Amino acid sequence: MKIAVDAMGGDHAPSVVVEGAIAAAGENQIPVILVGHKETIQNELAHHRHVHLPIEVVHASEHVGMDESPIAPLRQKTDCSIRVAIDLVQKGDAQAIVSAGNTGAVMATAKVILGTIKGVERPGIAAILPSLKGKSLLLDVGANVDCKPVHLLQFAIMGDVYAQEVMGIKNPAVGLLNIGEERIKGNELTKETFPLLEKAALNFIGNVEGRDIYNGKADVIVCDGFIGNIGLKISEGVADIITRLMKKEIKSNPVSHAAAIFIKPAFKRLKKMIDYSEYGGAPLLGVNATCIICHGSSNARAIQNGIRVAAEATKHKVHQQISENILKSKVING
Repeated sequence: MKIAVDAMGGDHAPSVVVEGAIAAAGENQIPVILVGHKETIQNELAHHRHVHLPIEVVHASEHVGMDESPIAPLRQKTDCSIRVAIDLVQKGDAQAIVSAGNTGAVMATAKVILGTIKGVERPGIAAILPSLKGKSLLLDVGANVDCKPVHLLQFAIMGDVYAQEVMGIKNPAVGLLNIGEERIKGNELTKETFPLLEKAALNFIGNVEGRDIYNGKADVIVCDGFIGNIGLKISEGVADIITRLMKKEIKSNPVSHAAAIFIKPAFKRLKKMIDYSEYGGAPLLGVNATCIICHGSSNARAIQNGIRVAAEATKHKVHQQISENILKSKVING
């Protein structure tokens, strides 16, 4: 198994990507193919001890910026790092792709080159979030702004597989994100989705509200990409402002500043719990291979964990299991 890594993708590429790949190849013993400008990558590798690590370099002469068109790898820049990495997966030279680059470009290219899983109407992006019980999975968080009930049903099925196989959650509780717990609440989309989820072979617990994303009531929460993306960005903003305010308040008072040394270990554990770099990246579920999309501002730790998660998803054959479960659901739901 080899993981193709877009070495040129992200705000801090290629340095942090190369550093994260070296950590994954060394600590996790995962074979990695770094894709991008060969000379630039080799210059970065020269700063690290990597001679005996399972790392290859494949040249890509172009790079897609964060502000470029999502279809650039399919039309204007066919030799960009995103396209070349995904081509490696399509040809079987690699089994998964990890990128912190242009999300739209990764998604569009993976969908076209790798193709969608048979029966899946729309791939979805899933975000792993901390909860009081451990972790929860929210999807879709941006791939599909407008959805139909069948799309949410498929997100639930894909999320259920991922939660079991990669996150290690047995019989995950699946919730439908809504404005109230009662089944009569919500818009037409959620009202029509509810009975589909009831009929599915899932541990469906009904509607859940926004606060339930983090309290552990549900392990998998499904929604359309418009709501999911807004929820994710609000969460990132809240986490950031709380951290900043806590630091400000501690420094503002000599007593609290002195006492901070005693609670520093607790703060470190909390920071690790809410740090996105610990979760690696967001899986694009529904395409015919493992595809992990990391945050644009990913550090080396996030890249390492993204590669680790990609290897785990590939090992557990997540996309094959999604295919089987999607086809079963079509039989049940007609």
